[in-house]
Amino acid sequence: MSELRLEVVLQELYARVPRGIELGLESIRAACTRFDFPERAYPVVHIAGTNGKGSTAAMVERIAREAGLKTGLYTSPHLHRFAERIRIGGTPLDDVSLTTLLHDVLRREADLTFFEAATLTAFVAFREARVDLAVVEVGLGGRLDATNVIPPPRAAAITRIAFDHQDKLGNTLAEIAREKAAIAKPGVDLILGPMDLEVERAIAEVAARAGATTSRAAELAAGANIEHVGLSGVHQADNARIAWAIGQRLGFDRDVRTRGIANVTWAGRLERLETADGPVLLDAAHNPDGAQALAHQLASMQARGELAPSETALVFGALADKEWQAMIDLLSPFAATRIYVTPKGRAPADPHQIAARSPGQIAGSFDEGFELARRHVGRGLVVIAGSIFLVGEARGKLLGIASDPAVAL
Repeated sequence: MSELRLEVVLQELYARVPRGIELGLESIRAACTRFDFPERAYPVVHIAGTNGKGSTAAMVERIAREAGLKTGLYTSPHLHRFAERIRIGGTPLDDVSLTTLLHDVLRREADLTFFEAATLTAFVAFREARVDLAVVEVGLGGRLDATNVIPPPRAAAITRIAFDHQDKLGNTLAEIAREKAAIAKPGVDLILGPMDLEVERAIAEVAARAGATTSRAAELAAGANIEHVGLSGVHQADNARIAWAIGQRLGFDRDVRTRGIANVTWAGRLERLETADGPVLLDAAHNPDGAQALAHQLASMQARGELAPSETALVFGALADKEWQAMIDLLSPFAATRIYVTPKGRAPADPHQIAARSPGQIAGSFDEGFELARRHVGRGLVVIAGSIFLVGEARGKLLGIASDPAVAL
């Protein structure tokens, strides 16, 4: 057999993208059986939620590394390279290991979807690396997400409940909450971020039926040392409390948890880049709840006199199946200049429709849009938001990072 090349194996994986999202556990469960149950080879922390689950997972993983553990971290989607989804000790899986493991999964499991194949590869990679702890972010929902084949985890959490993916998860917050709450396993206490009482009750009902319980992170983390959070945004304090409580469950002392939360990094989340032409703020906000957090950050910056709307340009693009109307309503007051582009990943929202709702210029590409934005505000702030895939493209070009194709799975 000729030498395997990562780009060829990734092409084989991406060939499964047209199948889209197929929620269900039957296929991944059977595949895990054939691979001798890799998901059972190490303790797991399982994290669900509409927003904040990636940031919280990154915090927990960093806390575990501060404690001296060898960690695995599985998240989705990727910003630049597919390997970012599967990290060992905080570093994306190396090309040789990714090529070998992914090829084996694709060869043996022809019926798995893109996300199922990625999930199984992560489970096998963690077993091969002999990690001490794997932190696993739910992909979509919880009940039928491929990650939910794991046995009862050491700790589990639900960060926030907001509207997103209603076509698959339900049209009310309580319905969405029930789907996410189904990561509950017997004997596990779900740690909950801030949420409405009705939503909290819906989660508690599902947890109880599974033999699990729930606790509020705010109460578990009373007295937590989270004055210094490595990620920007006041909303990250809520994620830090969840991570603090999980760290406590895992038996890590206060100093370890404090260092982990202070030292965490997570690209594309209210990330500020200082370029030769002026500052850029990247935020992977992709639904109204995320846009609200970005709007709060911009409001705080403007209230402190750090910038004015006239000094701020927004480069915005969203996917068609997202609630972009609410997102642009939240963000447009903070930028006098608005440029609309089409992100990659899957069908984008029409920039002309966005401009009809909130007047702005339409650009044919990110490069053109960014140039227009910079021309309007000079050395002012350019904010790039609306889609994680737009943020990934922008960050790759601004930092000179080579990127694999974007995929919204």
